[in-house]
Amino acid sequence: MRSLKLSAVFMIFVLATGMALVSGCGSELADLRLQNDTQAKRIDQLTSELEAARLQLDQLKRRLAAAEETGGVEVDTLRQRIAALEEDLAKKEELIKSMQERLMGVSPLPVELSTALEDFAAQNDMVEYDSERGLVKFKSDLLFELASDTVTTSAADAVRTLCGILNTETAKEFDIIVAGHTDDIRIARPATRAAHPTNRHLSSHRAISVVRVLEGCGLEGNRMSTRGFGEFRPVAPNAPGNKGNPKNRRVEIYIVASGV
Repeated sequence: MRSLKLSAVFMIFVLATGMALVSGCGSELADLRLQNDTQAKRIDQLTSELEAARLQLDQLKRRLAAAEETGGVEVDTLRQRIAALEEDLAKKEELIKSMQERLMGVSPLPVELSTALEDFAAQNDMVEYDSERGLVKFKSDLLFELASDTVTTSAADAVRTLCGILNTETAKEFDIIVAGHTDDIRIARPATRAAHPTNRHLSSHRAISVVRVLEGCGLEGNRMSTRGFGEFRPVAPNAPGNKGNPKNRRVEIYIVASGV
């Protein structure tokens, strides 16, 4: 009789502990989602501030050019303001980049899934894989036709192969964020500008095109979201004078915890 009572007490303890653990995990996930939502809103705010500062910088540079031509007295003042603004822009860009990396790299992947992605990247020249961040990176110059959001035939085959990996049972526990990036070369051709007015438009449209390919091979649309950062998330310095850098032209696919 005594042993039965002890067994009953032990079972109650085990059940209570298990419920506490489940509750704790749920609470941690809720906290993580809240932190990510807050961080995402802060990133959006900083991005808006960054774009406004860039416009102000362009205006100051035009004023400086005019002042230099006419020998205006405000040349030195304008140069100082431009230097200060450029320093502030650099700090904001670095902060946004750091916050974005933390936001998109919150979930380590299971070994089976990570290994499959490593093998996929090893077999494709256009692909890199970062196992620490759950990040698959495509080089845009190989992924899209020139100045277009049309996925090339060879690249579409690679995306479909990735789709097969992302549709495995292990991967279905994760969501997908597709982020497009460009370098800082301005869109010049009128035909291109008509379809993609800015680099941000082009990067967003390219992310959407990749999602369409993934949807076409069976990946559920409710697992995916897109982002377009234009030239505002460079991974390497662009050449002076808006001459760009191929390393910055890319599409990044982040694999994150479902619902985060």
